[in-house]
Amino acid sequence: MEVQEIKNRLSTNIKKIRKAKGWSQFELAEKSDVSEQTINSIESKRLWPSEKTLAKISNALEIDIYKFFLPERNSVFSSEEFSSDLRLAVVQSVQNLVEKTLQQYSN
Repeated sequence: MEVQEIKNRLSTNIKKIRKAKGWSQFELAEKSDVSEQTINSIESKRLWPSEKTLAKISNALEIDIYKFFLPERNSVFSSEEFSSDLRLAVVQSVQNLVEKTLQQYSN
């Protein structure tokens, strides 16, 4: 694999996941505690981020770092999958809330 292909994957996947969340570069920068210019430079393939910066972006986007390097055809960043993940998270949160509420009233 060529270095440029790795940069392309990183850039494309960060941008896709950011957009799937409906965030601007500014919002991702704020949430990850890096500059907006850094986000722009990474997405524009002008900058290779440090491990620390990648970790910050990964944490902000709530995604494992390795997923930034998946090929586009295997990407887990489609809107449908995010919607599915979001639905699952909401269902689990509601279930947890119901269980806690029931426990409070059964005691």
